[in-house]
Amino acid sequence: MAGVTIRTHCGFCGCLSFGNANISITNNESVQKSVLHLIPSFHQGGSEQQAVQLVKLLQADGTYRVHVACLEKNGVLLDEIEGAGFTDIPEFRLNSFYDVNMIRQLRRCSKFIRDNNIEIVQTHDFYTNIFGMAAAAIARVPVRIAAKRETGMRSSTQKFVERRAFGLAHAVIANAGRVKNYLVESGVQKSKISVIYNGIDLQKVTVTAIDREYILREFGLPTDNSLQFVTIVANLRSAVKNHRMFLRAAAKVKSHVANVGFLIAGEGELTDEIKAFAEELGLKNKTFFLGRCSKIAELLSISNICCLTSESEGFSNSIIEYMAAGKPVVATDVGGAAEAVIEGETGFLIESNDHETLADRLIKLINDRDRAERMGGRGRVVAEEKFSLSARKKLTLDLYQSQMEHVKSG
Repeated sequence: MAGVTIRTHCGFCGCLSFGNANISITNNESVQKSVLHLIPSFHQGGSEQQAVQLVKLLQADGTYRVHVACLEKNGVLLDEIEGAGFTDIPEFRLNSFYDVNMIRQLRRCSKFIRDNNIEIVQTHDFYTNIFGMAAAAIARVPVRIAAKRETGMRSSTQKFVERRAFGLAHAVIANAGRVKNYLVESGVQKSKISVIYNGIDLQKVTVTAIDREYILREFGLPTDNSLQFVTIVANLRSAVKNHRMFLRAAAKVKSHVANVGFLIAGEGELTDEIKAFAEELGLKNKTFFLGRCSKIAELLSISNICCLTSESEGFSNSIIEYMAAGKPVVATDVGGAAEAVIEGETGFLIESNDHETLADRLIKLINDRDRAERMGGRGRVVAEEKFSLSARKKLTLDLYQSQMEHVKSG
């Protein structure tokens, strides 16, 4: 019998009380433990993609009985998760952290956790950290694992509330070493933090036979084989992705290189604004907005160079997709970019908002295709070694086991 002390109030609005809980952990190692993954939504964002990927890995592994819940049951990834067998997904929709609905949803979630004998709760982003850690504490879950995927981006109030969530967690997963350092500087106990990098399914970004002309037609692009494409894959929902930097660099590249086009894959409410900016820079006939792209492998197969221009990141899924597809990367040195891109070997790192240097690096790679291909080949090797699905699954299972052993040891 292990004693676990829970806070005397929820830590967010002070409306719920917890006491000392005695949690019985069975000694029968053959009993399959249950884990709940609380996912923000099923839209095609980085957090959501990585959460769905991990859930499918754990489901296939079979060590744990996996449950899924969400805050919003919408998005293009819903079909994928339901196709993996998760058809009964409860939704705990929130309006605010500080209203009656929050209390109601916390009660519903904690009841779901108790009814399903959940022993591990894992959350995946800011909103699920706050809601999930509180619900798991109310339900007296023995292992609570939160996540941090970015640095910055939050107001002082949001940072304060998230720290309270981390206080309720037994472990916090950071998806990059730089994110771990940020957490430590923010006051999170270093011993709580584990770095587990994003994983990439290499097959999903690889096409075995490339019919370039066919793919170009599929995307509605010019079929000129002399045309080189510079690509960015990033949602158009947030200015943090900094498409304006990408377009400013594109305008300079266009003035030095004739046969180049710029591909922007992603959707969001900023689309019209960014299209207007491209036209303002004289890039209307050089820039192609592809919207939400489900054919990432095909897109990257026709790309020559790939970019990340974010002002803030945790660990970019796009970077490892670019590398896994064998493409050289030019990225802003934010979040965990330097833990993936090897300067001068798999690509280049530049400062955020420095579109002049971005343009310079792109021009060099466009004019030296042999070097670009060597960088891309080395990037593929690094992706295979460092960001595989098997590595992510192993580290996650190791964390679960160590946390469960810690609970049993009292």
